[in-house]
Amino acid sequence: MRRMLAYDSMKRLLAALVLAPCLALAQAPAKADGWKPFNFTLEPKKVHEECQRIEAGEKRRYSWKSDVPVDFNIHYHEGDKVHFPVKRDAMRGDGGTFAAKGGEDYCWMWTAKNAPVKVEGRVEVK
Repeated sequence: MRRMLAYDSMKRLLAALVLAPCLALAQAPAKADGWKPFNFTLEPKKVHEECQRIEAGEKRRYSWKSDVPVDFNIHYHEGDKVHFPVKRDAMRGDGGTFAAKGGEDYCWMWTAKNAPVKVEGRVEVK
């Protein structure tokens, strides 16, 4: 009986060791195909950002949708000044290709207005 219990414990341990890396990969952002998916909920007046470094002349595709209108922008900081190459108010979705004029840390940002909002989409990464 003891050997049977030890054998069962070893099988469970082996299964855990084999499955752990698979579970970690399943929860990691899917960047292998060049996209970073996102899915988040914002409370009223709160913001969410997805940021990445983009060099001059590089392009990034993106798409997103929300269940209620949100303010959306793509921006970067230069000292205390914030630049908005893309700025749209009261949108339920957007997408396209963003081309960087200069090498900067660009952020895609969503701002909830007066109601909670669910947003999902993806941004191309390289």
